[in-house]
Amino acid sequence: MTVFEKIYEVVSNIPEGKVATYGQVALLAGNPRWARVVGYALHVNPAPGIIPCHRVVNREGRTAESFAFGGGDAQRILLENEGIVFEADGHIDFEKYLWRI
Repeated sequence: MTVFEKIYEVVSNIPEGKVATYGQVALLAGNPRWARVVGYALHVNPAPGIIPCHRVVNREGRTAESFAFGGGDAQRILLENEGIVFEADGHIDFEKYLWRI
């Protein structure tokens, strides 16, 4: 299994209405130093409707400004459609929405 395949497998397990950080995905994929690699993998997601890359946010609980599938607003809309509520300053409350394994 390639590194990207490991990342896609982890991301595919994030449940609707929850988010994970790039670092969390990296750790679960096998190496906590792969956070940037997670970003690269999600940017070229081969199955955007199946692999829910929109559920991965940065360590501050913010969406990606350069979300590959329509920009940061598209990512926020997808998350809001799953019931995630953003704080006034634009971040997600990890106490409520962080995926815990």
